[in-house]
Amino acid sequence: MSHPAERADSNELIRGRTTVGDFEITVLSDGFYFLDGGAMFGVVPKPLWEKRAPADNENRILLGLNTVVVRTGKHIVAIETGIGNKLSDKLRGIYGAQEKLPQAFSAAGIKPESIDIVINSHLHFDHCGWNTTRTPQGKIIPTFPNARYFAHRGEVEHGHMQLERDAISYISENYDPLIESGQMTLLDVKRGEAQEIVPGVSVECFPGHTSQLMAVHLDSAGRHACYISDLIPTSAHLDITWVMGYDLDPLTCIEERKRFYSRAIPEKWLVLFTHDHHNPFGYVTLNEKGKPALRSKC
Repeated sequence: MSHPAERADSNELIRGRTTVGDFEITVLSDGFYFLDGGAMFGVVPKPLWEKRAPADNENRILLGLNTVVVRTGKHIVAIETGIGNKLSDKLRGIYGAQEKLPQAFSAAGIKPESIDIVINSHLHFDHCGWNTTRTPQGKIIPTFPNARYFAHRGEVEHGHMQLERDAISYISENYDPLIESGQMTLLDVKRGEAQEIVPGVSVECFPGHTSQLMAVHLDSAGRHACYISDLIPTSAHLDITWVMGYDLDPLTCIEERKRFYSRAIPEKWLVLFTHDHHNPFGYVTLNEKGKPALRSKC
């Protein structure tokens, strides 16, 4: 039985293509998965959020796993890497994980060996799962063998603590082998700071969901895009106060959304969503009620 949010195009591996200045952007999918709607919308009542994100009979909503591939002309950058293939059978069943990212790369004609930069906004397993691949023999190898990986040092330190609140979100095989080999660079970006990774691609810390969540900025030929990750996971979460139960600090999330919108709306940024399966990107404007709304064109 299909989920109420499934559509005719739900299984397409390439979720969208666009350009930002001279940069070419392709959104690839690791497949959709399911999370509890109440957890995804926190204190927002179900009669409100279900109008935007229909739930199945187990109260689960359909979410995307969007990997953004950016061709800058000099580099090929992958932002996020989905759930991957290292979940236990139990968790794979709970989330309905589909493990489709390798197929998506193939469908787009992009070889994993061609990726030279991988950026993780944070290290929850649904954002960095294909950083590495578990082979049929059980060996953990880099999925992108020629890439330099970037993540926040604080995310690694937090994941290693294995706190009761969010230990399940961190799978060390997604990052520890890359750190040990020297393939992953750990950043120390603080709130509001930006650090360039390669020309036109930078990261900025927007805490709240995690203490060190990083957005990824793309700048080219006077145009700007931002992969805002789980600060605003889908276009159904645009309202400033519609934060998640998964957020470690929801009040900080609200303030950081205000800070994000203060630039993204007047400067007409293209916003790239990490978990919106059907609307992977768009422009945020204010509607007639003064609330953030999504438009496909600037």
